[in-house]
Amino acid sequence: MGHFTFIYILCLLANSAISQSFKNNEIPTEDILESPLCCNLTAEHVELDYSSKIVENEYIVMFNGYYKNQARINYINTALNASGISNWKIIERENPASDYPSDFDVVILTDTDKLEGLNALNSHPAVKRVTAQRMVSRTLKFINPEYVRYGRKSLNSKNPFWQATGRHTSRRLLRAVPRQITTVLQADSLWNMGITGKGIKVAIFDTGLSKTHPHFRKIKERTNWTNEKTYDDGLGHGTFVAGVIASSKECLGFAPDSELHIFRVFTNNQVSYTSWFLDAFNYAILKKINVLNLSIGGPDFKDHPFVDKVWELTANRVIMVSAIGNDGPLYGTLNNPADQMDVIGVGGINFEDQIAKFSSRGMTTWELPQGYGRIKPDIVTYGSAVKGSHIKGGCRTLSGTSVASPVVAGAVTLLYSGVLHRGDVINPASMKQALMASARRLPGVNMFEQGHGKLNLMKAYQILNSYKPQVDIKVYFT
Repeated sequence: MGHFTFIYILCLLANSAISQSFKNNEIPTEDILESPLCCNLTAEHVELDYSSKIVENEYIVMFNGYYKNQARINYINTALNASGISNWKIIERENPASDYPSDFDVVILTDTDKLEGLNALNSHPAVKRVTAQRMVSRTLKFINPEYVRYGRKSLNSKNPFWQATGRHTSRRLLRAVPRQITTVLQADSLWNMGITGKGIKVAIFDTGLSKTHPHFRKIKERTNWTNEKTYDDGLGHGTFVAGVIASSKECLGFAPDSELHIFRVFTNNQVSYTSWFLDAFNYAILKKINVLNLSIGGPDFKDHPFVDKVWELTANRVIMVSAIGNDGPLYGTLNNPADQMDVIGVGGINFEDQIAKFSSRGMTTWELPQGYGRIKPDIVTYGSAVKGSHIKGGCRTLSGTSVASPVVAGAVTLLYSGVLHRGDVINPASMKQALMASARRLPGVNMFEQGHGKLNLMKAYQILNSYKPQVDIKVYFT
């Protein structure tokens, strides 16, 4: 039996054991604090459902390079009209990326011409790939905090999950939660050194943000990639994420002097499309974004344009931080794109350094069976009962890996601003390497739960400040 096969069987056995624990009521179902996928879970508990489906007759045509609008139209015209197909249409996209060359278009093909049309497009030398357009839907349901049970249980080898123990324990735990996440992770030590996020462009892909929110100093740009008219956040999730990263008042963020670039990619009905993300990602590359937080994700690893664009982002020196998902405690439940090689995938812990039950577990599975499973998450940090900005001002408390993700994104933004003098040495690879090398291992927790360990902000700064590119050299003798 190979090493990979052995690990894969261990994951299956672990999942089987956990499922049996649910059946035996060892892990009460009412203690599951968050539904699948990532977004927030809160002191006002959020249940979240996620779905992804193919949009009928809509196809994303990816090109081999970036072309102006008329050139792309000509390529599609040549491919389809030469094949005798006349009933097709290119969907017009009006957004900030429309003024620049693009590497894709969205085409509508009717059922009668679908197969022939796809073959014609795929045969064109300028076309890289044609894939179905996908629609992502999320449903957030907020529940009165009085009915949500929080609590804890000692972490040990028999029960690696923290569980609720009743309302009174819940109140004691919430009172014990530190007021500022930045203080817990010692961000104020870097602030005292004059490091506050200045000079770093951080993009937040979420539900938008009000231009007049009192917590933020530098909202550099707000862009809307949805079909709604407003840039403002109608749900509160985008506001909370932005606050964890850059709030300068009340519930403090890590990098208050960073440049915020707000990308609204979800409607108030929590709907998004692959093409919206692709345009927004292209714009982020054009704007030379330094750090990008994506507190959303899903299990759809066949959305090839999305995955390819994530790799292109990191190749353009964009440091991407993403939540690994809330599908725990089962193993092999990581979300895309957090489990991609170049992305910093973040899992969640509580303030007692216990892995949050909702936090997804590794190993990576999308390569199977042709490939191998990798260790993920990369690191873990606080994602339970964290305070952040409320949509109407003031603060709110949320939990989930989508909370842990902006904690790391904020930390990365702060770190980056402190080592700007290092120049080109700082990039997605070196930042990820520094975070993993400095992380503190949590005792009694396996690598598929914690990755390389808990975020250590000050040690990561020390490593980055003296970082030298590291290369593995292998010598072969013949």
